[in-house]
Amino acid sequence: MTLRERKALLRAERLALRDALSPDVRAAGAAAMLDHVSAPAFRDAFEIDGALVSGFWPIRSEPDIRPLMEELRRQGAGLCLPVVLDRETIVFRDYPVGAPIVKTGFGTAGPGETAPVVDPEVMLVPLSAFDRGGHRIGYGAGHYDRAIARLDALGTRPRLIGIAFACQEVASVPFEPHDIPLDAILTEEGLIEMRGAL
Repeated sequence: MTLRERKALLRAERLALRDALSPDVRAAGAAAMLDHVSAPAFRDAFEIDGALVSGFWPIRSEPDIRPLMEELRRQGAGLCLPVVLDRETIVFRDYPVGAPIVKTGFGTAGPGETAPVVDPEVMLVPLSAFDRGGHRIGYGAGHYDRAIARLDALGTRPRLIGIAFACQEVASVPFEPHDIPLDAILTEEGLIEMRGAL
């Protein structure tokens, strides 16, 4: 089995588990994530105060982290949201208080075309599967991988926090040398920090 096939299998398996969570369980999980983000240790570990944080508008069975993003804003963070431009590219648009959210294509939502494009310092990254080494499997299009690689090449690598439910954890994610691992993963059970990442 190729690396791509192994990733596809893990992706399908873990997304099926996430999809099987009831709306009440997903809502409770997102609320628990909010509690973890409210802890001073989270703010201090990721230098949230004054940082520009990329969140995301939830799609499908993703955790609804909109209250979590507003808590980060309350802690002093600026917010931006990813916008899918095409099958290859996402950009991050500024998301100030009260900014309208519009459909941005590929099932996603974010600020409209008049919002400034910015580079986040902290990225909350949705995913399909993760392991305790900080490796992740996305949704298969590679949008986040390319965005992270672009920022890394500019010397402005953001701090990366995966957002997932605990059921999305796997023993080991297949990865390649160029893959950039996450600094931490936030689930309803708490924050998993990668050794030496921070």
